[in-house]
Amino acid sequence: MKGDLFSTQHMVAPATEPGMAVENAKCLRYAVDGEMYARQGAMIAHRGGLKFERKGQGVGGMLKRAVTGEGLPLMSVQGRGEAWFAHEAQNCFIVEIEPGDQFTVNGRNVLCFDATLSYEIRTVKGSGIAGGGLFNSVFSGHGRLGLICEGNPLVIPVSPEAPVYVDTDAVVGWTAHLQTSLHRSQSIGSMLRGGSGETVQLMLQGEGHVVVRPSEATPQKAQQH
Repeated sequence: MKGDLFSTQHMVAPATEPGMAVENAKCLRYAVDGEMYARQGAMIAHRGGLKFERKGQGVGGMLKRAVTGEGLPLMSVQGRGEAWFAHEAQNCFIVEIEPGDQFTVNGRNVLCFDATLSYEIRTVKGSGIAGGGLFNSVFSGHGRLGLICEGNPLVIPVSPEAPVYVDTDAVVGWTAHLQTSLHRSQSIGSMLRGGSGETVQLMLQGEGHVVVRPSEATPQKAQQH
């Protein structure tokens, strides 16, 4: 059988080492040799001796809950083989987390991650009720974290001299040591007159980076905070 579909551009090559890798812009591949974790329903193909298990109340002491504050159900993938993960044809990226690092990410952007990473659900400091009680997932340890994003993300440096203000529905995540608080950009009078529609942003201060998607979440996805 011939045709562009069967060209090397689309043909899957054998994995060269265990762990996570980018298969293409919309898909991550994980060569499993033991255990890893992924978003439920994100597996699009697999081969080899793999077992998929839904996690209702967390995995041992590492996951405090299998369903995060953003409504992200997780599953454990165990055994030896290969699995491919994707979600709604969103763009896929890998973050390398090293000892001493922490990466705070919105649960809607998590696709899969190494079992060597620790995971905790935290309320975003300073968000309070006005920010919808924002919950994010904080990853630490040593390993790889696979993320998804609608479109190509913006990675914006944050410095003490130049804090960054982001829409709470557009933020993907940020690095450790950044302080967060809510910032109201309009006066009460402006809000009563209709305003710009951008009344509250999350302000990040300190030294690090913030990752932002190039669009706001749809109402359904915004509820998954």
